[in-house]
Amino acid sequence: MKNVLRIIFLYFFFAGLSFSFFSDITTVAAQNGQPPVLLSTFDVDATPPVGSQLTYDTMINSGDLSLRARGIILQGAGKPIVLCAIDWIGIANGGQDAFKEALAEAAGTTPDRVAVHTIHQHDAPICDFTAEEILKKEGISLGCFEGSFARELIQNLSKAIQKSLDDSRPVSHISYGEAPVYKVASNRRILNDEGKVGSSRGSSCKDSFLIAQPEGIIDSMVSVIGFWEEETPVALLSFYATHPQSYYLTQVANPDFPGIARFYRQLEMPGALHVHFNGAGGNIAAGKYNDGSKENRGILAERLADGMKRAWEDSKKMKITPKQVQWNTQAVDLPPALNILEEIEAKMGDEDLPFNYLPNNMGKLAWIKRYQAGKKIELNCLSLGKTRLLFMPGELFVEYQLAAKAMRPDLFVTMAGYGDYGPFYIGTKAAYKQGGYEIETSPVTTGAEEVLLLGIKKLLNH
Repeated sequence: MKNVLRIIFLYFFFAGLSFSFFSDITTVAAQNGQPPVLLSTFDVDATPPVGSQLTYDTMINSGDLSLRARGIILQGAGKPIVLCAIDWIGIANGGQDAFKEALAEAAGTTPDRVAVHTIHQHDAPICDFTAEEILKKEGISLGCFEGSFARELIQNLSKAIQKSLDDSRPVSHISYGEAPVYKVASNRRILNDEGKVGSSRGSSCKDSFLIAQPEGIIDSMVSVIGFWEEETPVALLSFYATHPQSYYLTQVANPDFPGIARFYRQLEMPGALHVHFNGAGGNIAAGKYNDGSKENRGILAERLADGMKRAWEDSKKMKITPKQVQWNTQAVDLPPALNILEEIEAKMGDEDLPFNYLPNNMGKLAWIKRYQAGKKIELNCLSLGKTRLLFMPGELFVEYQLAAKAMRPDLFVTMAGYGDYGPFYIGTKAAYKQGGYEIETSPVTTGAEEVLLLGIKKLLNH
């Protein structure tokens, strides 16, 4: 019996030593940055069922490629950070709150450390729980704002995030690169001799005079950020600014050419999840290079995928430690155009409204009401070593993206637009004098430029 007790004692004694020994090794390894950061990924089907209301019409089918909700969770640098990109036209106001709160709870973090963005494809859903609530109170048909599927997607994302945390992988390095995308984006707004917007190329164009005009102000670069476990890429994020339509109003849910480009790159790199974000694409589209023909969807996708590939192949790789990972937030008040409030409220119950009136205006109404209640808009920035990833609201004009890059030429700066969709088009101060569709439908005023540029500057200099 004594021998048995001795064996048991020695077993637990050496087991304790072993545990202490390996615990010490783990502590030292963590202090040396091994692993410096943990990363997990999630990928959820975001395609609603047939019969659902897409943003502008009823869905009768889905395309060969489903709509996706994809993202990453970073752990090891304070509370977890969640980045999510969804193949929808927009998620606004109360919809943003609900997504962020649920994803934060699933990841064990706070909503201010969650970024939820859409890629802005038009044959896709819209989500705005504040607009939904307003319509319910007024007894008006909810249409595309009926939020049952959005709530289902939130639940599915939460489950996927919780599950992904069990499969977290260490990130030892990041990479960053960019490359020009040829013959995709062009500026939508064509100025006349008086400096006003006389014509627009839109997402597609068949006017030979407009097609012949220069590309105009765009950001031709696609940026790619990679996350690596030593020599193995685990995930990559891409950013490119354009309105992402080749053609739409098909009643078929599809991710359009950015989703196809992402799919091509995912086929070439199946081991690393590819998450794509749309940049500041409020005033740029494919109009110069797209006549709306069906074959152009594939052509535009190939051109974007080619840029993504070249950006990846030209990337610089660097080690990353927890100290080099930071998440910063600036809460701002964008000045609203209050004069549109009464107009939208007066019209929203009209049964003869154009098909796009409520989808394009209820989010503005909801956002202004939230502004009046003291709700701010968040600007976010993820710092990874020498890279800065900005996460911005609304349909920003590309000039904001170019200005951000110019502020810190010593850093690798990129931007995701289409966060909170409530502010809709956000033009520059100069653009409000030029007019055009984007400005005529913008719910913010010229003061937005000063607010946003100051917020961006603070984030980049933090």
